[in-house]
Amino acid sequence: MNKIIYIYTCMALMLCASCSDFLDTYPKDALSPATTWKTEGDAEKFLIGCYDGWLWGEEFVYLDCTSDIGFNYHTHEGWRMIGDGSLTAANPGHSFYDFTRIRRCITFLENVDKAEFADENKRKDLIAQARIIRAYDYFKMNFWYGGVPIIKSAKDAEEAKVPRNTEAEVKKYVYDEIDAAVADINDQPAAQGRVAKGAALALKMRSALYWGDYDRALSAAKAIKALNQYSLHPNYAHLFTLEGRSSNEVILSVQHLLPNKGEWLITLPNNADGGWSSMVPTQDLINIYEMADGLTKEESASYDETHLFKGRDPRMAMTVLYPGQDWQGGVLNTLDATLPNGDKNPNYPTSADNASKTGLTWAKYVAPLDQYGNDLYNTEQYQIVFRYAEVLLTIAEASNELNGPSDEVYDALDEVRSRAGMPDVNRTKYSSKETLRELIRRERTVELAGEGFRRADIVRWKNGDKMVAETVLNVTLNRLTGSVDYNESDPYARAVISGKEVIETRKFAKHNRYLPIPQSARDKNPKLDQNPEY
Repeated sequence: MNKIIYIYTCMALMLCASCSDFLDTYPKDALSPATTWKTEGDAEKFLIGCYDGWLWGEEFVYLDCTSDIGFNYHTHEGWRMIGDGSLTAANPGHSFYDFTRIRRCITFLENVDKAEFADENKRKDLIAQARIIRAYDYFKMNFWYGGVPIIKSAKDAEEAKVPRNTEAEVKKYVYDEIDAAVADINDQPAAQGRVAKGAALALKMRSALYWGDYDRALSAAKAIKALNQYSLHPNYAHLFTLEGRSSNEVILSVQHLLPNKGEWLITLPNNADGGWSSMVPTQDLINIYEMADGLTKEESASYDETHLFKGRDPRMAMTVLYPGQDWQGGVLNTLDATLPNGDKNPNYPTSADNASKTGLTWAKYVAPLDQYGNDLYNTEQYQIVFRYAEVLLTIAEASNELNGPSDEVYDALDEVRSRAGMPDVNRTKYSSKETLRELIRRERTVELAGEGFRRADIVRWKNGDKMVAETVLNVTLNRLTGSVDYNESDPYARAVISGKEVIETRKFAKHNRYLPIPQSARDKNPKLDQNPEY
């Protein structure tokens, strides 16, 4: 498996070429390249610095808060203003504009040829890993900002004060870097915590899909299949538990080691469980799930607006903690201000800042809560970066966009759906490119919910000449109101919904497709142009 483990060590920090970005000075405590680039071991130590801090697991969950299926309440965390459209250049929210790892990778690549290697193939593999790390960061920045400077050297901060390259130029650069890395990288990781061919191909696949290059995306997805290393985990919910870390479905993940290298879980659970409810799912996500019979809620006779959690796609209950379900030895209640014993309900949305404002909580990576012990600040929680289900969904989307309905598309969708306990695709109903596109988008949303895909999907997907985001984010975000019936034995029917209340009004303008370049970055580099209308 290609896992990534965060190893935060003083050595890694000292070996980094910079502790913040290109425009900071070279740190005085860094080890000198002139004295350390001697051996294969030196090169490996420098590569650790490239990995350090590269992937932040919480970012994937937070990203969905910038879409219609998630919500971030605490404004200081920087995601709410992206989700509600209030972001500005002065207050851009969370920033993806970061050259830290890029500079480290450049330093590595500028010096690795000085080291002695017993096997030149190992040198090639290390170089390929650094190029993938760098390409990933450029891909992420280019997708969200629409063009950033391509920096060639890490020697002088003044060299980083350059104008932005175009989006097309950066995309070509990313593609070239990925292709070069795929050619040289090992099929299997050389050591735990390293990227190998599956992850490199997954980056090739995702970047191509996001940029609408379907031929390239489909080719990369099929190449991942051809490795014969990955398959769907038999239990969808189990995949996101600690025991799921070794699954053959996982291509790349962020993992943590106790006692000193743990991950905060505190941001995910609801108030009564000791959490902050920083990132929570929305009712809009629940509305997207099909019914268990494979029909949408608008189509199915089994849909009950009063008991709207009942009879859904099984992934709903494996992804979201919903009111009425059995939880922590009792019944989860986010609908009643007062509990049956007369106590104030700590999970009622307006009872505390840390109560989920939507009345919903992510089950992914949280359930069962007792797997993490009692310290929510220091856990072994892991987050998936790439997994095999994304490969199958990419095959379905890219193949449909290129050629329309085919067995290749249906088979990929059926494999994902059947694992979750859903019926196969109705090939008569979804017989055109347009109807199948609608299904693929819905399937991708519910399969990958809570994993950070939705914002990118709704800005790249279009209905006619409008981004999907222009429809789903120009809305009033609501939470459901009602009561929990403790006399009901069916947990899916305990929530009795009677109405809704406003959480916030959201907006999305065309220029919000791209995020504003943070003013702090422009202060350091006066040659950076701002994105339009910010």
